[in-house]
Amino acid sequence: MIEEALRDSGADWENPHPGHYVVSLPGTRKLSTTCSLVVGEHALSVNAFVVRRPDENHEAVYRWLLERNTRLYGVAFAVDRLGDVYLTGRLPLASITPVEIDRLLGVVLENADGSFNTLLELGFASAIRREHAWRVARGESTRNLDAFRHLTEGR
Repeated sequence: MIEEALRDSGADWENPHPGHYVVSLPGTRKLSTTCSLVVGEHALSVNAFVVRRPDENHEAVYRWLLERNTRLYGVAFAVDRLGDVYLTGRLPLASITPVEIDRLLGVVLENADGSFNTLLELGFASAIRREHAWRVARGESTRNLDAFRHLTEGR
């Protein structure tokens, strides 16, 4: 059933070993989100990397994640021991259908991709400003930093 849902999704995926699926979800803000689906004895586990540990403003980043968790379906934001941010979830196998897998992958993509710029702005504003200044000083393109123009204007 999982393979059928993944084939229908159009996303790139692989099955590195039985019961483990790795799906690449294409994004618009974040180029892609890699999502792991692991079939356990009683549940399907979902895990997707969102962004590395914030450089700064940790309290605001983690507060934003916790507030966002109240609106998520099937997954929640979590941090690992290094502080990297993930979307994780566990659903009972009895509830898994192709429609549910599609919904789950949609929630992962929407929240990993849709949250990406906000998380960068909250947790990496100084790095964005430094990168912008470095590129400007060398005459290089800043086009992929346009989403953060409000952080770099007047600097």
